[in-house]
Amino acid sequence: MATSVANVIIDVLADLGVKRIYGLPGDSINPLVDAIRTQDRIKFVQVRHEEGAALEAAFEAKFTGELTVCMGTSGPGSIHLINGLYEAKMSRVPVIALTGQIETDLLYHDYFQEVNLDRLFDDVSVFNAQILNPESAAYIVERAYRESVSKRGVSHLTLSVDVLRMGADHRPVQHMAVESSHFSIDPGAAEKIINESKKPLLFVGRGIIGHSDEVLKFAERIGSPIIYSVNAKGLLDDDDPKVMGPLGLLGTKPSVEAMKRADLIVLLGTIFPYVTFMNEKAEVLQVDVDPSNLGKRVRADIAYQCTVADFLSQVKPDEKPEKFYSEMSRDRDDWISSMEKLESDTSKPIKPEFLARVISKKADRDAVFIVDTGNVTVWATRHIRASKERTFLLSPWLGTMGVGIPGAVGVSFATDRQVIAITGDGSAAMTMMELITAKKYSRPVKIAIFNNSKLGMIKFEEEVMGYPEWGVDLLNPDFSKIAEAVGIKGMRVEDPDKVEDAVEEFLRTEGPAVLDAVVDGDERPMPPKLTFAQVRGYVTSILREKLD
Repeated sequence: MATSVANVIIDVLADLGVKRIYGLPGDSINPLVDAIRTQDRIKFVQVRHEEGAALEAAFEAKFTGELTVCMGTSGPGSIHLINGLYEAKMSRVPVIALTGQIETDLLYHDYFQEVNLDRLFDDVSVFNAQILNPESAAYIVERAYRESVSKRGVSHLTLSVDVLRMGADHRPVQHMAVESSHFSIDPGAAEKIINESKKPLLFVGRGIIGHSDEVLKFAERIGSPIIYSVNAKGLLDDDDPKVMGPLGLLGTKPSVEAMKRADLIVLLGTIFPYVTFMNEKAEVLQVDVDPSNLGKRVRADIAYQCTVADFLSQVKPDEKPEKFYSEMSRDRDDWISSMEKLESDTSKPIKPEFLARVISKKADRDAVFIVDTGNVTVWATRHIRASKERTFLLSPWLGTMGVGIPGAVGVSFATDRQVIAITGDGSAAMTMMELITAKKYSRPVKIAIFNNSKLGMIKFEEEVMGYPEWGVDLLNPDFSKIAEAVGIKGMRVEDPDKVEDAVEEFLRTEGPAVLDAVVDGDERPMPPKLTFAQVRGYVTSILREKLD
């Protein structure tokens, strides 16, 4: 059936199951926008900044595991997508970026808004192509989809406006049945090293998604405590006595202690980057479906390329009568007590630990938390309790500020569950224009802003590196009034005695809401065990690793 290239692109994406495209109209992609207008299978989500479009697409993909799409017009519109696309790349989620381009006969003329998009997007993409031949349009879109899904990354398509208008034939996409891969492994080496260990430790990442119950049963069998990367928060119940919490500067004291005492570390679906926290004396058994991850961070004594599910179903070590996790129970209880002491501090200014714990108690059991980057990552990780029903999504690898609001908006399109953004004032100010998107599409997101009038994490980093606090003070608006100006319910709380009622009202509001909570800007996100001098040493060593 004869149609335009623009219509072919949209029809193919719809055939492949794409539900939404995030973006803004613009001259070079107007044919694409019109193709969306004239069909009813894909919804267009008009954002207020293309970075928001890419972050919304990335976080929807993180939440669902399914491919999403964002787009930007030629020049600046496309450039604005880059940060959100690096979030998708580094979190390994499938996203297609559609970028407009000037007419092909004007390329290389230094024309208005001419940018070499193929070069610009090359590093962020697993597949990067320009559609030049109308008859190739359907094939290239299908290939972009396959590459993104199979390689868990970004595909980028450059679309010149004249090509989008050209005629092309569309044929319905023929879906290929793809069977899940199962790995057959020799369990003998794994069983032997586990049986010989006295204090095995399970260290898990997002590779255990969908297999939390099996991980817990395996840990019980071998008597292992479980620690996790921050990226895996929410995959295990923090109330389980075997679960010690995350490892690292944002982690817990029992996770550090368990790592210190372990004689065997079993890495399941994680490539935790901060090797300074790893016990170099312990043996390492690593399991990862991606062979390039095996031995990437630390030497593995035994390594298996397979899924976590295949490993857990085929490896049957002896049951250990003495449980290492029982030995860790006092450390775990002491840590929880110390956290509860912080969480019960109702002095003024509001303590961020207290605010986070109140949100944790009053949020739905199956709430989805979008956690921004900064001190709020610490408060959320330590003081919002995870369960198997709850979901936590962060920017774990790129560590970009400003993901909270657009991330919550993107996730809200894909679920009826309660979606809560935990964000700092610095991060919220970067992307708060996406509050307008939330209002426009009636997304019932709840945005909790920890307002300390500082770039708090950067202040902390300056201190531990020996620099004076400088350049981190923020002149903030009243975020609740900004929300009200957009047409969203806004609340501001400064009195600790009013926090419980404010959070209750905030979370039970129908539609979107913003809570501007003024918290203590001098509260330090101290690491789980270390003294201030030791923190400086750890930060220095981590920086050295990055430089090396």
